[in-house]
Amino acid sequence: MDDDRLSLVFSALADPTRRDIVARLAGGDATVNELAEPYDVTVQAVSKHIKVLEDAGLVSRSRDAQRRPCHLEAEVFDLMTKWIERYRREAEDRFRRLDALLEQMDEQPATDTPTKEAAS
Repeated sequence: MDDDRLSLVFSALADPTRRDIVARLAGGDATVNELAEPYDVTVQAVSKHIKVLEDAGLVSRSRDAQRRPCHLEAEVFDLMTKWIERYRREAEDRFRRLDALLEQMDEQPATDTPTKEAAS
C-alpha cells in the first residue's frame, strides 16, 4: 500500500513544474491563480498539475470564503524520507563493510611473490 502511494508521489514529482509548485507551497498556502502567475501556461494547466499533486497526497485544498488555497501535506515527505533513509542506511552499511575489508587487507603482510629467479 505504501509502495503504491510512493509510486504516485515520485511520479507526481517527476515533473519539474510540479516540483516547483511543491517548493513554492513549502513557503505557504497559495491559490491556483497565485501558483500560476510565474508560469507561461494557463491556469487550467496549473490546475491539472495541482490535481496530480492532490491525487498523490502531496497537496490538499481547503475553502476560505471565496478562496481555495492549496496546502502542502508534509506527512507525505515523512513517508518519502523513511523510504530513502532505508536505502541510504543499506548503502552506508555496504561501504562500512568494504572499508573494514580494505583495512584488513592493508594490515595483512604482503605475501612474497616468487621471483623469476626462484621460479626457474
